[in-house]
Amino acid sequence: MASFTFKGMEEYEKKISLLYKDTRNVCRKAVYAGAKVVADAVKENMEALPAKPELEGIVAYAKKDPAPLTVGQKQGLIKGFGISPLEVKDGYINAKLGFSGYNNVKTKKYPKGQPNVLVARGIESGTSDREKHPFVRPALNKSKKPAVEAMKQAVDEDIEQKLKGR
Repeated sequence: MASFTFKGMEEYEKKISLLYKDTRNVCRKAVYAGAKVVADAVKENMEALPAKPELEGIVAYAKKDPAPLTVGQKQGLIKGFGISPLEVKDGYINAKLGFSGYNNVKTKKYPKGQPNVLVARGIESGTSDREKHPFVRPALNKSKKPAVEAMKQAVDEDIEQKLKGR
């Protein structure tokens, strides 16, 4: 009859136990890594949006032409875009990407500046006086696989570090 002897099982068991206790942090790092990849793709698409000087926007408004994205609006979008703090809800870890704040284009209706969320939605979907220029949806489609890969890599690196005892 054959017999097997395993040495070091207690040490391995301790490492697995530590990994189990730190699962939430490992998952948080992975979700954030994936969100960062998607956010970078959205920012890259925002940088590529065509923007016109403020004066051309005012002239288009006066002529009742389709409103172009102005330089001030574009800068506001880039500055106001980000990743929210991670949230845990019903066992799921969520990261939201979005726009916050106001841009520097002040109007009668928006004396503090136009809300970046409103401008982003108008550019993404179009409005009655603005042509659509999707930049979020193409970024999501383009970055889905790289985001999953970044998440896998973050998990693998974290597990490897924990098992090595660092």
